[in-house]
Amino acid sequence: MLARVNSGALIGVEALSVEVEVNSGEKGEPRTFMVGLPDAAVKESLNRVSSALSNSGFAMPMTKMTVNLAPGDIRKEGPIYDLPISLGIIASTGGLNDSKLKDFVIAGELSLSGELRAICGGVSLALLARSSGKRGVILPPESAAEATLVEGIEVYTAKNLRELVDFLNGKIELEPLKDSPFRRAAEMPDAFDFADVKGQHQVRRAVEVAVAGGHNLLMVGPPGSGKSMIAKRIPSIMPAPSLEEFLEILGIYSASGLSQSSENKFFKRPFRAPHHTISRVGLSGGGPNPKPGEISLAHNGVLFLDELPEFGNILDNLRQPMEDGRLTISRAAGKVTLPCKFMLVAAMNPCKCGYLGDPRKKCRCTPAQIQQYRSRVSGPLLDRIDIHVEAAALPLSDLSKTERAESSADIRRRVIAARDIQAARFSGSQQTSKTNAAMDSRLIRKHCALDAEQSNILSTAMEELNLSARAWDRILKVSRTIADLDNSDKIQTQHLLEAINYRSLDRTV
Repeated sequence: MLARVNSGALIGVEALSVEVEVNSGEKGEPRTFMVGLPDAAVKESLNRVSSALSNSGFAMPMTKMTVNLAPGDIRKEGPIYDLPISLGIIASTGGLNDSKLKDFVIAGELSLSGELRAICGGVSLALLARSSGKRGVILPPESAAEATLVEGIEVYTAKNLRELVDFLNGKIELEPLKDSPFRRAAEMPDAFDFADVKGQHQVRRAVEVAVAGGHNLLMVGPPGSGKSMIAKRIPSIMPAPSLEEFLEILGIYSASGLSQSSENKFFKRPFRAPHHTISRVGLSGGGPNPKPGEISLAHNGVLFLDELPEFGNILDNLRQPMEDGRLTISRAAGKVTLPCKFMLVAAMNPCKCGYLGDPRKKCRCTPAQIQQYRSRVSGPLLDRIDIHVEAAALPLSDLSKTERAESSADIRRRVIAARDIQAARFSGSQQTSKTNAAMDSRLIRKHCALDAEQSNILSTAMEELNLSARAWDRILKVSRTIADLDNSDKIQTQHLLEAINYRSLDRTV
């Protein structure tokens, strides 16, 4: 008897439809054959399935049986097929009414006792169920919680195989999960607050401008100037992600096996801070079956690269993703596109010893060593960073102050107001990201017009600083963001001058 169960295969961060076909009662030696390009983990599932069936009151058929994972040209990986294979076996032997099976996308790993264990990709499978017109998904408890955020489908879960079979046979009732464990940003406490940052008014202003317009940011300063401390507080002034944005974040984490269900139950943007010893694959993603790297895990959030020159040549891997907001990885079996729209926040010392320009400690580096250190960050990458700001060493007078600075909540209100202006500005455009940093040349010409005097100021600055053509557009975008923070319809001269001042590294390299 032939039974069919709907499941899915994770390719990158997306789930593709997989149909698990089980045909038992075939003539021949009692053996089980699995076809459909399964990997070793999928082949091993037959051993887990056999024990799970036995401990749940079922039995493997004593006939020849074929399990097919269709389509056969997509490689199937991981233990997510344990549950659909088990249900297919039970249905093929008459132990399960398969009328409900066609309504669900089903996936899950089984323990030897028949209990359901968590899998990767719960959100992606829920999105697959919705796009394919299914009634819902059936997932293990740990994976089902995140799937409840996908609207328009029902999410069911069960403790073990026996309970699920009884539900599908109509012997017991299971209620679909309704309450999401995730809460809105209004309930989110700020573990890191800008009120704790002393001094550094110029850097705080640059950070506010960067977040308001979605611009990339580079902080240059000696050790102890507060660069890392400030970077960790940037998510606290960012607008909370929309449901659509959070589903993208959650889907990437879920596909990577880093489900945020256990570590982050708020609508929160990610903050990723990889160490400079990370590999190219770890940063960008990849592998035989490409998985998301740090730049994808930072999607819709912040990627913080401390000690930027120490990352070396792998920094050039960021250039194309920073422009496109996505990364395409090509393999012999096909291409995988991973989303990676992130705000890059980087920090570096002004020189190798770190004390160039520090009034309290003397720099030991020669001009050649300073140039060599800074040349580790390529010019094309610097061009893609809109704002460069110097974080000076803190004077003792600032360190000894007891009063708290402006809080993250106050800064976030101004940022959200500026973001609202941008959302209204780009509401009729095809631009997916509604921030100034994502403007193309056409939108820059439309929304960043300068008068004759301002054009002359910018042209002079471009010549004196020897800036590239890309820097011209960056300055205009930043100027537009500063004007939005001032609630100004037009870019004023002071906005332009402030934006030019944020190319500090161009003046010293």
